[in-house]
Amino acid sequence: MFSYRHGFHAGNHADVLKHLALLATLRHLTQKETPLWVVDTHAGAGLYRLDGDYAGTSGEAAEGLLKLVADLPPPGSPGEQALAPALVDYLQLVRSFNRQGQWTVYPGSPFVAQATLRQEARDKLRLFELHPSDAKALAGNIAQLDAGRQVAVAREDGFEALKALLPPPSRRALVLIDPSYEIKSDYARVPGVLKDALQRFATGTYMVWYPVIPRPEAHELPRRLKTLANQARKPWLHATLAIGQDDSPVEPGTVRRPGLTASGIFVLNPPHTLKAALQAALPQVLERLGRGRGKGQVVEAGG
Repeated sequence: MFSYRHGFHAGNHADVLKHLALLATLRHLTQKETPLWVVDTHAGAGLYRLDGDYAGTSGEAAEGLLKLVADLPPPGSPGEQALAPALVDYLQLVRSFNRQGQWTVYPGSPFVAQATLRQEARDKLRLFELHPSDAKALAGNIAQLDAGRQVAVAREDGFEALKALLPPPSRRALVLIDPSYEIKSDYARVPGVLKDALQRFATGTYMVWYPVIPRPEAHELPRRLKTLANQARKPWLHATLAIGQDDSPVEPGTVRRPGLTASGIFVLNPPHTLKAALQAALPQVLERLGRGRGKGQVVEAGG
């Protein structure tokens, strides 16, 4: 149950998709003065070293963030101004965690969220992580922020902990549901958790990340989420990013490790600005990260 560590996957193409969408959503939601609650049900360690043991071993960031920023136009240059605003915003946020010219630290969802929260509006961030090592690392990383009561960390099952937080006092919240899907039951559990959350707090914004892999449960999940949203008569947005198969030659005797090539996000009650933001950004991401057969991106909405 505890074998999954996001540190091996930090900064990969799935993180690029997820955090692009998360940041764009938060930018919109924090425009209102009313306090916003952000809940991350599977927060991981929060911060990751791309030159550390985990990320360095997998090398996934090389096909994600590090490939995305290769030959990146200088800040403020005409080349950067040609990039989609949501993509520029995402890259600027990641850059803010690094020394000039370096891309060695990657902010996970907790730190993407915390960077957008407002002290004056009394926004709140609630983080849950069950993995013992990651929960300890998360608590230590958050402690360095000296954020006080704005951020709370708990080693709990985020699926269960979410129930007690809905509805939040301010009646405004974004919930990120991002399990590892290491356990097959997660695919069935996510729609159930989302259905319960809607019954408790129908106007919340809910974002679900999932891997696109050759398993029936993974292919069925977005369809089930669309059905749930349509039955509840709620608007939804669904986006996928597939970088395609790696067709480059390999050294004789070398076995290429199969890895994740695509992922998706599903947002229930999305900001009205999110579709256009992703439609502008994802083609530019794909242009830099796409590498072979099966590459593509989709942004669709309904409700």
